Amino acid sequence: MSKTKPLIGISTGDPNGIGIEVILKCYQDKRMFHFGIPIVFSNYDLLKTQINHLNLNVELKKIDEIEKAKPNKLNILEVSNSNFDLSFGKINSQGGDFSRKSLTEATRSLKDNKINILVTAPINKKNIINNDFDFMGHTDFLNKYFDGDALMFMVSEDLKVALLTEHIAIKNVSSVISKELIFNKISVIKKSLIKDFGISSPKIAVLSINPHAGDEGIIGDDDQKILIPSLEEISEDNNLIFGPFPSDSFFGSNKYKSFDAVLAIYHDQGLIPFKTISFGGGVNFTAGLDVIRTSPDHGTGYDIAGKNIADPSSFRSAIYTACKIYNNRISYEKNNSNPLKVSDLKSVKK
Repeated sequence: MSKTKPLIGISTGDPNGIGIEVILKCYQDKRMFHFGIPIVFSNYDLLKTQINHLNLNVELKKIDEIEKAKPNKLNILEVSNSNFDLSFGKINSQGGDFSRKSLTEATRSLKDNKINILVTAPINKKNIINNDFDFMGHTDFLNKYFDGDALMFMVSEDLKVALLTEHIAIKNVSSVISKELIFNKISVIKKSLIKDFGISSPKIAVLSINPHAGDEGIIGDDDQKILIPSLEEISEDNNLIFGPFPSDSFFGSNKYKSFDAVLAIYHDQGLIPFKTISFGGGVNFTAGLDVIRTSPDHGTGYDIAGKNIADPSSFRSAIYTACKIYNNRISYEKNNSNPLKVSDLKSVKK
């Protein structure tokens, strides 16, 4: 990593889940401060209560503006002064209100360039929704907020899986697949692999829509009519795109190791093998935006909330990944900027 230390904005997710616990456990290891300056958008008393409940050793610093954040401390920027009644493992409106406030305030700071990256703890999709926040999750919200081409990109050291479709019912998957969607998602994946992960000529595998890629149309003809022609056209433009591969054998045979990323057609087709292979070290990265956002690969963990057994490994990986992407983007911009003006080129001798 470069010597540039980013300002790391952190949203707490649902306080009744394990979000705050994994944040605190992560920064109990003082080596984490080497990667950046953390700012948690939360409530000082709420975090202090959880420190005492979990018997952790983390030094907090209450701040009223981001500019006052201190290195080597877990900075708390208060987004709410009201008391929060902790109810570990409970889904209630207070938890949804607080997680929404933490997320929206952190996202506003990201848009205003007051923080460099955003790492989000898990929310509950049911209790966070209200009239002003009607999104199926972080990715949908961020895509709308930043007007981008957001892509859910699950990444780990050995495997990167992107989703063609995300949080939609399985019965609706085929109806939303189009040539335009396939082109767009592959374009976002390729750009992200180059800019965010430093892979100059990425190889991308695409999974099939139907079992056995349709068996020549016997098990559905979506692959033959939509997916295969689209991939052939994309490949003609010097893109290293391969597939479609039947998903039942693709991961078990370790074929995924031959590619830099995999595009899955629907949620469980990609996330079941990803979490089986990478759980604990996996990260959810929102590709396709000018800003950087990551999160752990797990949910709110209501069943273990408050029991001091939540594993911070995935949250730690989310911070590592965000910081790596931050520095990779700096390097990419530096290496791809041309210091010569057009007028200067005329004076260059052949």
